Amino acid sequence: MNKNIYYYNQNADQFFDTTYQVDMTSLYQSFLRYLPEHASILDLGCGSGRDTLAFKNLGHQVEAIDYSEELVAKARQLTGLPVRLDSFYELSAQEKYGGIWACASLLHCEREKLSDVLDRILTALKPNGVCYMSFKYGNQDREKDGRSFTDLNEKQVDDLLKDFDQVLILQQWITLDKRSDRTEEWLNILFKKQKA
Repeated sequence: MNKNIYYYNQNADQFFDTTYQVDMTSLYQSFLRYLPEHASILDLGCGSGRDTLAFKNLGHQVEAIDYSEELVAKARQLTGLPVRLDSFYELSAQEKYGGIWACASLLHCEREKLSDVLDRILTALKPNGVCYMSFKYGNQDREKDGRSFTDLNEKQVDDLLKDFDQVLILQQWITLDKRSDRTEEWLNILFKKQKA
């Protein structure tokens, strides 16, 4: 079991309590304005299930996965949906989703595997589908409090995405952490899968 999964299994209660009520409305609006009503959305690394529940309540068809057994259980309880225990490294759907929401999840992807995971996301998106992803703003790989992080800045995003002909960046912007006790900056990226 890797250190990130161990961390989230050991700290699931605290993580849930500090995240499930955070107001993400402004980020939802940026993502959902590119999607039709009742869109099929995958919450890729759903954590507490907060965003899954929000999309469900807005009438979308939502699936969710996470790689922590404890957080999957909490997300199932919160959302009433059959959240799956699965990894973004194993994503294998093909043209299934209108939107993929990867909020603060791919920051735990090993840097050398980001390109493969991005390829899996593109394969899972329908043509013209949209992906949102967020990373802590920076340029290094680091460990903090028992977790490993892959930080990204704008240049690294450009380098990552430039090899994918189907990617059209819709928006890229920096926000401050929505939790009241945090001052970290986040890099938010929205991109569209163009028809080949």
